Amino acid sequence: MNATRHPTHGEENMNQTVQKEIQNEQSGADIVISALLANGINSMFALPGGQLDHLFDAVQRTNGKFTLTRTRHEQSAAYMAFGAARSTGQPSVFSVVPGPGIMNAMGALATAWAVNAPVMSLCGQIPSDVIGLGRGYLHEIPDQLATLRTLVKHAERIETSVAAPQMVNDALVAMQSGRPGPVHLEMSPDIMEEKVAHVPCSAAHLGTPVCADGDTIQDAIDILAQSERPLIHVGGGATGAAAEVNELARVIEAPVSAFRSGRGIVDDDDYHAQVFPAGRRLWKDADVVFAIGTRLHEPQLYWGTDKGLKIIRLDIDPKEFGRYEPPTVALYGDARTTLQSLLVGLRSALRAPRASREEELTRLKTDLRAEIAANIEPQMSYLQAIRDVLPRDGIFCDEITQIGFASWFGLPIHRLRGHINCGLQGTLGYGFATALGVKVANPETPVVSISGDGGFLFTATELATAVEYGINLVTIVFNDNRYGNVYRQQKEWFDERFIASDLHNPDFVAFARSFGANAEYVENPDQLRGALERGFAASGPTIIEAKQMRDLPTPWQYIIEPPVRGPHAVDGQGGTI
Repeated sequence: MNATRHPTHGEENMNQTVQKEIQNEQSGADIVISALLANGINSMFALPGGQLDHLFDAVQRTNGKFTLTRTRHEQSAAYMAFGAARSTGQPSVFSVVPGPGIMNAMGALATAWAVNAPVMSLCGQIPSDVIGLGRGYLHEIPDQLATLRTLVKHAERIETSVAAPQMVNDALVAMQSGRPGPVHLEMSPDIMEEKVAHVPCSAAHLGTPVCADGDTIQDAIDILAQSERPLIHVGGGATGAAAEVNELARVIEAPVSAFRSGRGIVDDDDYHAQVFPAGRRLWKDADVVFAIGTRLHEPQLYWGTDKGLKIIRLDIDPKEFGRYEPPTVALYGDARTTLQSLLVGLRSALRAPRASREEELTRLKTDLRAEIAANIEPQMSYLQAIRDVLPRDGIFCDEITQIGFASWFGLPIHRLRGHINCGLQGTLGYGFATALGVKVANPETPVVSISGDGGFLFTATELATAVEYGINLVTIVFNDNRYGNVYRQQKEWFDERFIASDLHNPDFVAFARSFGANAEYVENPDQLRGALERGFAASGPTIIEAKQMRDLPTPWQYIIEPPVRGPHAVDGQGGTI
């Protein structure tokens, strides 16, 4: 008979230590989630798969501290993250499997790149010891990191559990420093599973915003102080400096024009705020243009420049100053910090308050809106119906469709990030899934999404997601049974040789109801008002199918207009000046 051996006091302490270490063990996936939580990120959009099993389990074991919205397609997960980031300005995360999963998400990443949205791709990988060997593992593609690096600001692989906190922080710093943009992290399942002792996580340090050089700020002040007809043009890079832009507009009595991403920086009820086609009319006689946080692509490309126009550019990305002819003054720095410094000097430089341009600018807004309303119907009536019902603090999500194009200049916007768009990418089909992400990130804010019949069907199956999670998004599907823009181009440019532009669609009301969503059909803007009111009051998602004329007047006549400066400038009648 063997006697029972009792551990010594030292052995007891050792066993307690071992037990404590075991309890404090974390997997690589645990550490990644902890690193996100340390940075204030507590949710993601995702689609499960074999290489993500440990990550999903790590989310589940947070007991609700970190939440997950599961989608029905990888592109939707990425677009929903894009919508959340675009509408809040804060980092948003999506997670998909490698190979075909991340490839399905590339359209959304391209859109995030186009509009500088802080989106993180958190992607799986094949087992770490076989990466690059080409053995044909599930979801393997050649050099996934190299592919992602062509598009995002930062792409790295987490190769050890203990490295995860720093790599998450490095990605978040890259995402939000300078020009914001998407980033990518990937992790093999064996590294997600790898157990290590507790690894502390802390928030990333983003550093101090860069202010433009004092001498160049003074150069800008000198020009602005002497200007007689200044024009401010803003893009998405000015969003964080809305108060400063508004103050600058008042100090120098300058109208503020915007194309897409800059809408809402100045409330459209303010006489200084001018839509894009109004900007062209002001561009003609401006003596200086102050471009803030914008590529200034469309104005320079379409409206023309000449030696009589001074251009001041403020941008966080110095590469932007070389895209066209160098500006008169190039201000490299953070928009808010730089404008604060500039305003101090500008107030001192101005000897007297500027005369108000309220009458002139109000008349321009009134006359242009009447002209657009007369030429762009029924788009303008539908947009007015939306504006009448959508609260001032509501969010409008557009799409690559005829109503969407018209909204760029035809829908008044009253709040920052109140008009969600896909910028230069023109990503057909992005709208519905993006708007779901907007609503998830802004649950108390009314959100309306518009789509054409073609674009909506790209991600329409996310109705299942919307119903499952009770996402109270109101979506209007304008149905003309065709790709309207393609049809117009074939009609006007290709002698009516139509191909692949007509569409066979489902009954969208019946389609939506089959998922359990609210749905109804409207035939005119007046009916749309009532449907929108019911949609906002409902629980869960609402689809409104709207009848649309098949041959709408083109909104492009107010987007791509002939130059008003330079050697090719034309007068209002189309003749050369």
